[in-house]
Amino acid sequence: MRLTTRTNIAMRALMYCAVNHGRTVRKADIAVACNTSENHMAQVINTLANHGIVQTTRGRHGGLTLKRPAEEITVGEVFRHLEAGVPFAECFDPETNTCPIACSCRLKLTLHKALAEFYATLDSVTLADLVVGNQRLEETLLMV
Repeated sequence: MRLTTRTNIAMRALMYCAVNHGRTVRKADIAVACNTSENHMAQVINTLANHGIVQTTRGRHGGLTLKRPAEEITVGEVFRHLEAGVPFAECFDPETNTCPIACSCRLKLTLHKALAEFYATLDSVTLADLVVGNQRLEETLLMV
């Protein structure tokens, strides 16, 4: 299993916003701090805004902030929004599945169970859990 780049960038951006709570942060600053391009960051921010996780403001003093408290944003929620449309295995997508044993494969059932456990674990972790008391993260991401 591998995390997509978009989800990885999204989690970095959300941690940046959480560390800088109460401030409107700029896409360019997040991109620099999170070692990614502004273009990728813009795409991720747009997705996060469309799902009600961040709020964006246009203009000279624009940027983004968390739309909800960090304690109310779970890692599982973010992963589901950003990983949607990316099937874990070929057999998970009935439209593109060409596996000849999908109808009798027990591995598929095992993978579904494992994914459910994976997301249950991610649902138990909030954005606040990742940043509160994390001094090294604050030192890396806190705006001066």
